[in-house]
Amino acid sequence: MKKPLLDVLFMSEKRKEVLLLLQNEAQGMEYLLRSLDTTRQALLPQIRILEEHYLISHDKDTYELTTIGKLIVDEMAPLLNTIKVFDSNVDYWGTHNIDFIPPALLKRINELEGCMVMTPSLTEMHYLNKELHKYTLKSKSLYGVIRILSSDYQEILNQLLENDIDVYVIISKDLFHKLLTDDYATFSRFVGKELLHFFVCSQEMHFVEFIYNDYCVFMRLLPNKDSFDPKVVLVSNPTAVKWAQDIFQYYLKDSTPITEI
Repeated sequence: MKKPLLDVLFMSEKRKEVLLLLQNEAQGMEYLLRSLDTTRQALLPQIRILEEHYLISHDKDTYELTTIGKLIVDEMAPLLNTIKVFDSNVDYWGTHNIDFIPPALLKRINELEGCMVMTPSLTEMHYLNKELHKYTLKSKSLYGVIRILSSDYQEILNQLLENDIDVYVIISKDLFHKLLTDDYATFSRFVGKELLHFFVCSQEMHFVEFIYNDYCVFMRLLPNKDSFDPKVVLVSNPTAVKWAQDIFQYYLKDSTPITEI
């Protein structure tokens, strides 16, 4: 009797890894053995199960996905990557609001693979994150959707101008009002600078800040309950940056440029 396909896919780590290794192209047995750090004797029974369930086929010593196998693996891989994103920091994701992410992009949250949840020290909490700052100085541009400004924002903006880095910042209505009321003289000096582009968003922002540059994405989310949480998320990979670009565009469509005040 054949096993249920779900058991074939998930009840053996070796079978699952073989399918993923074959996702993009056919591979030889030696490649599979090296990648899985196993022996032919240990792997062949799992290969046989995959073949019996029409998920892979082979010609001599080369293996590839069948049409059924490719259809399943193309659906399985994003799910596994999504689980991987949440699994390493499930307590954080489970206690913070991620509803601000548009549904289409929430389905792509697997693109944040490798994200790190960090707790800044008390002295670092009100300043631009050091890792984000380091990556930004190597970048051509910086983008942000924010409800707060770090205490060193004047110094940071001046530094970005000196390094010819394009800056695009969408701010909340509340922050815009605060800047006009409490920090007009300083903020007005930056508005209209060639490399600085400010926008005010008409949407409510259900997060603290969302920033990315050419190399990484930085997020500070709101807890589900009314409590303070200093933890931040940092992820550095090209797919995460593309994902962040799409979120920025989502908020930009409901934003108005600030060209003068």
